[in-house]
Amino acid sequence: MSFSGRVKEELVGQIGTPRHCQIAELASLFCFCGKIEVDPMHHIKVRFHAENDRVIRKCFTLIKKTFNINTCILGQGPFSLEISGEEEIKRLLQTMKIMDANSGTLQRTDIVNPLLLKSTCCRRAFLRGAYMVVGSMSDPEKSYHLEFVCDTVQAAQQLREVMAGFDLEAKMIERKGRQVVYIKEGTAIVDLLNIMEAHVSLMSLENLRIVKEVRNSVNRRVNCEAANIRKTVNASSKQIEDITLLRDRIGLKNLPDSLREMAEVRLEYPEATLSELGTYLEPPVGKSGVNHRLRKLSELAEEIR
Repeated sequence: MSFSGRVKEELVGQIGTPRHCQIAELASLFCFCGKIEVDPMHHIKVRFHAENDRVIRKCFTLIKKTFNINTCILGQGPFSLEISGEEEIKRLLQTMKIMDANSGTLQRTDIVNPLLLKSTCCRRAFLRGAYMVVGSMSDPEKSYHLEFVCDTVQAAQQLREVMAGFDLEAKMIERKGRQVVYIKEGTAIVDLLNIMEAHVSLMSLENLRIVKEVRNSVNRRVNCEAANIRKTVNASSKQIEDITLLRDRIGLKNLPDSLREMAEVRLEYPEATLSELGTYLEPPVGKSGVNHRLRKLSELAEEIR
């Protein structure tokens, strides 16, 4: 099972205790995968339709728990859940504020009525429902990317607004005629999992992030040390080349004592660092002093060239 699938599996069992949270989550599920159907006899049906059986399981649990309504589950992928009782449908739609209790007229269904999202716990439930239907997440071992794919701009904007209320900045783009709300930052994805109360998935993601950060830190250190070694080797090769030229053209004995000693030590210890070279001189010299003498030797070699 993918990481995204494990998150959804965890969210199936995550149901808010207060009834208003259950209603908010059911309204979210209906917004993204529900529809109202009218047959030729003008009988109304409410149907939840999803490719994922987890979504239908969650709808079934919430409807049973919140309204004590019996439902019928149809199909084996795609999956459907149907409610056909007139009174049950009226109660369900009125509670989700999709049907006006006085006039019986239907309201818009592409967003959740803001009156259902006044409490923080209800907004958490709303995000759970949205992720169950239109959310997905890439494998965190490869990259950090979580997104919601919405049919309408209004639904996408509502998602962004709800996340913004939790200080999460999500971006929105259009892809193949649909609106995509996405987060690409690991910390923000962790925060969203926490908001949706997917705590097991959160801990798994945090563990993966720690491993990746340690691995990246080790790689950076290794690369840095390798670069330093290459730099030292290249510098040493150039210094030995200059000293060899001086030895062959004018002889090291004709150099000032400090430079002659420096040249002899470098030839004897070609792989030593500047700090190590300084300890081989008599008296010992610091790194800056060694660097100064080697630079002088280089300048003399350049003059000969």
